[in-house]
Amino acid sequence: MTTLAPPSVAASAATPTDATTAQAKESVTCPMDFILRMLMGPWTTYILYNLRTHGPQRFGELKRRVSGISAKMLTERLRTLEGAALVKRDYEPTIPPKVTYSLTKRGGELDGVMDRLAEIAIRWEAEDAAKRAGRAVEAKASEKLTELRAAE
Repeated sequence: MTTLAPPSVAASAATPTDATTAQAKESVTCPMDFILRMLMGPWTTYILYNLRTHGPQRFGELKRRVSGISAKMLTERLRTLEGAALVKRDYEPTIPPKVTYSLTKRGGELDGVMDRLAEIAIRWEAEDAAKRAGRAVEAKASEKLTELRAAE
């Protein structure tokens, strides 16, 4: 049975160049990096949200629901998500061709994560709105106080 040395021991035994490369790889490696980079793409979470909320959709329907996205960008995002096995593209050779997009089982695994992120986003949005409203009230009160002092 082969035992592996911890990365710090293995790196110190290697040549300086190998050690530097290993440390660089180790410092940027994060188990979530792959999935976060995928989800950070423009429109990606919006597309996944719509497929999750409204179920399988044809291209035109999805484009209407993701308001503001161009056909080119939607096509690019769908191809990327299909390549990552998050979205399934069903093609029916009818006239005109019928193409439907839906989440795969893998795409559905994001449900819990997206639910939690949505909860956090709603809470943060409410907190930020309350802070802005509080600052507006403070500013108005300060303005009134300044007017009262000027009137004296």
